[in-house]
Amino acid sequence: MGFAMTETVSATLLQGTAAITDTFARAGTEGRATFMPYWMIGYPDLPTSIMIVQILIDAGADVIECGVPFSDPVADGVVVQAAGKTALEQGVNLHDCVEAVRQLRAANPNSHVPLVLMSYFNPMLSYGLDRYVTDVANIGADGFIVPDLPPEEARDLLTLCDAQHLALIGLLAPTSSAERITRVSATSRGFIYLVSVTGVTGARQALSGDLGAFIDRVRAVTDLPLSVGFGISDAEQARQVGQVANGFIVGSALIRAYANATDEISGIDAVRTLAISLRGAC
Repeated sequence: MGFAMTETVSATLLQGTAAITDTFARAGTEGRATFMPYWMIGYPDLPTSIMIVQILIDAGADVIECGVPFSDPVADGVVVQAAGKTALEQGVNLHDCVEAVRQLRAANPNSHVPLVLMSYFNPMLSYGLDRYVTDVANIGADGFIVPDLPPEEARDLLTLCDAQHLALIGLLAPTSSAERITRVSATSRGFIYLVSVTGVTGARQALSGDLGAFIDRVRAVTDLPLSVGFGISDAEQARQVGQVANGFIVGSALIRAYANATDEISGIDAVRTLAISLRGAC
């Protein structure tokens, strides 16, 4: 059975594509980029992951990417893979992630930081696309990132998302052709996720020197906001990205901050400290 909209969602708050669009517009008016942290739901365990997402909300995150653990995460680097493995070993699945988002919405009834579910396509098919999109809309989430779903195969999901006014966020890489950029721009809602490097997720020592040219190529095609992820590890790199893009996405660095701590309390404090630092770089 799906979730009833009245459980968590206030009718006065924007949701879905509208909420994401509004978030980017407000950040632009404030002269800054949006800060979008990623956290794996179920890492280090389900209750703690929900607590950490709440900490990221309290630290000033503009949009949050809620990761869904999957057995074959082709776009994820070693840090995110390890977090997903930990979650899977505890039995965390897509249903648990939907429930986690429901709880987060219930805990924040008077504010709406957009929550985007990042899931590979197989768990979504197993859940049932129609049911999944309906449930996600009913609990007050805002959209989807599906890294292994090419735009040529996204029509069914896009139709369902458009009917519920949810964002389906496309990805582009530095190797994307002009034709590919045009196609992804046409099928994306909310913003476009720009992969800063060719490769998998993971913090890196330096940003690509070609990032500005890549952003320019995409901006020549679309008016959608552009957020850059893969490789941002600290506030200085976030500041650099914020000078050329509409937003920046940080995942591995936050997870590593927790993983490198000596205990849970220190790990949570490390995540909070890094998130505040990154938000301050906007």
